[in-house]
This record gives sequence, C-alpha cells and structure tokens, in this order.
Amino acid sequence: MSNPFTVSLVCWHDGEPLLKSIREAVFIRERGTPAELEWDGKDEGCRHALALSLQGDAIGCGRMLPDGHIGHIAVLPQWRKQKVGTAIVEALLDYARSHEYPQISVDAQPHYVPFYRNNGFVEQGEAFMDAGVQRIKMALKLK
Repeated sequence: MSNPFTVSLVCWHDGEPLLKSIREAVFIRERGTPAELEWDGKDEGCRHALALSLQGDAIGCGRMLPDGHIGHIAVLPQWRKQKVGTAIVEALLDYARSHEYPQISVDAQPHYVPFYRNNGFVEQGEAFMDAGVQRIKMALKLK
C-alpha cells in the first residue's frame, strides 16, 4: 500500500509558509518551545523535507544543516505513527547520500533513540540538555 502522503525536498524560500505552520503547531504551541529558540536564523541555509497529505495539507517537516545535522523533525499529531517521520528522515538521508555527505548527525530526545537506531544512527557520548530538553547526540556514517 502506498503512503497517504508525499515528501519533497524544498528550500526555505519555497516552503517557508508551510514549514512554519507545522513547526509553530508542533514546537511552539504543542511543546512550548520559545519562538526565539525555534526561529534560530539557520533555515535559509538548510535543506528541508516537507510532507504533504494527498489533499495537499502540510503534515510534517524536517531540516538538514549544511554540516549534515538533521533536526526540527515535526509531524502533526493526527499523522503520527503513520511513518511520516521515517519518510522525512529517509528523504534527508537520500539527499545527504546523493551529495556525498560523509556523516549525518542528530540530537535525539531519549524516547526517539530507537527510531534513529532503526535508521542506522549510533549514540555518541552522554545525554545533555538543549533548550530545556534532554538529548543524545547520534551519528550515521555514510562513507
């Protein structure tokens, strides 16, 4: 069965309104992330993955910094547990492979460690706090 959504890679300029709507809903309103932490000024230089329902509604997103760091993976509540996050990470990894990135990293919240392990990531070091949230650095070697 095919997915009831699509994932496309977009630049910030083209996807900004839809990317912002998802991140505002998930990070700022749902999780209480301060807006000044969410809008860190790095989006312009990132490659973004945007998930859309077959009806064209924005349902999830993620980004990869130029150094290969993946972050800001967000999926609207009604679309969780439907492989949207997996598809977003896979799209960003495909981009990284096609552009010959040697390694990809992510700062995972502890409850997402199994998700990233399933995608080949390995923990590196001890847990740390970032923006009031515990995280663990994980990496995936591509070369």
